[in-house]
Amino acid sequence: MANKIPRLEAREQDPKVRAQNFEEVCYGFTMEEAQLEASRCIQCKKPKCVDACPVNIQIPQFIAEVHNGDMKEAARILFTDNSLPAVCGRVCPQETQCEGVCILGAKGQPVNIGKLERFVADWSSENGIVFTEKQTPNGKKVAIVGSGPAGLACATDLAKMGYTVTVFEALHKPGGVLEYGIPEFRLPKERVVKKEIDNLKKLGVIIETNVIIGRTITVDDLFDKENFGAVFIGSGAGLPKFMGIPGENLNGVFSANEFLTRNNLMRAYDTTYDTPIFVGHNVAVVGGGNVAMDAARTALRLGAKVTVVYRRTEKELPARVEEVHHAKEEGIIFHFLTNPTEVLGNENGWVRGLRCIQMKLGEPDESGRRSPVEIPNSHFEVAADVMIMSLGTSPNPLIASTTPGLETNKWRCLVADDDGATSRPGVFAGGDAVTGAATVILAMGAGRKAAAAIDRYLNG
Repeated sequence: MANKIPRLEAREQDPKVRAQNFEEVCYGFTMEEAQLEASRCIQCKKPKCVDACPVNIQIPQFIAEVHNGDMKEAARILFTDNSLPAVCGRVCPQETQCEGVCILGAKGQPVNIGKLERFVADWSSENGIVFTEKQTPNGKKVAIVGSGPAGLACATDLAKMGYTVTVFEALHKPGGVLEYGIPEFRLPKERVVKKEIDNLKKLGVIIETNVIIGRTITVDDLFDKENFGAVFIGSGAGLPKFMGIPGENLNGVFSANEFLTRNNLMRAYDTTYDTPIFVGHNVAVVGGGNVAMDAARTALRLGAKVTVVYRRTEKELPARVEEVHHAKEEGIIFHFLTNPTEVLGNENGWVRGLRCIQMKLGEPDESGRRSPVEIPNSHFEVAADVMIMSLGTSPNPLIASTTPGLETNKWRCLVADDDGATSRPGVFAGGDAVTGAATVILAMGAGRKAAAAIDRYLNG
């Protein structure tokens, strides 16, 4: 029966309407829709979806409870392994993880696990369901550096174990990339991010904002002066990369991080805030990842015509298929096999366009990936008032440079083992600070592993 029911997709805003607002694109499931989609799950005896989830959510079990109509039990199962289910249900790349290995996908369409996760999390929030069960306090203190996905996941597990947990955040709002990086139309801040963080506080986690580790206080101070038994570093990767081409210092050139932070954290999109951001008439976004899609779709909503420039083909785009699909629906233009060679400026020092060259894919290297190669004499110009560079990020070196004995690699990432232990005893790390820019759920998985390792470390 399950195989004969077509996969149910959640309703969305009309592309022409949503391209002009910052309201959430997807409406999510109704109760009836969620139960119908849950009925498609065949309850595998050896579910591959659980192993494919970086935080190992018991997916068949929570889906079975949705089908049965016991939403509170579904929520309890979900929150046991995932401290941010409303976030993950919206931004996880389910198509390459849990849904990617769903047995129904072999001959048809996988269960819509992501939208079911979102439905249960939203139902819990709307009905005031919060799970705050934890072990008896053990009197031991752990410091968490960074309130992004890795730090929040680590803090949640440790708090449940009975530790006194304090999270230190450099910015004035907690949430890390959830707050400053992902746009409102994909991840509502007040309705989703703030509520999930409030749930964490109800577990007893303390969050201190405006604290820059390495400036306000050092890791050594956390041990020696504040008496923390262990420190977890989940400070992310917020240092942008540029191409090193002529014209990158012109007015109108942004990193995607700066552009999204000014729009999200400083609410440049909200006319009631005195923090606007200039987009001009034409915006060119260089890059093809999820951050590039976020920047492009944000610029579009701010009133610009947007072009994405990517040096490989659409097949190689690292962004989620859903995000690319949404971008195209909204009217964003894509120039594939195209690479900028110069940012062109006007007499006032502002961007007026990009000089680009056409590319082709060369022969596969040892890994099987085909590198882009320039086509001689194929230069052309792309009109732009603003250029947004979305070429990846690396960790800020501040923490490593102020913490003796903390090893980094050539990409400035902290070196840590699979459980998050670093070269400095008592210091653990995970998420983008270790791997470089990756996904929310992978960072959360690293945070959970580190929490378990910290528990073992503090208990000998």
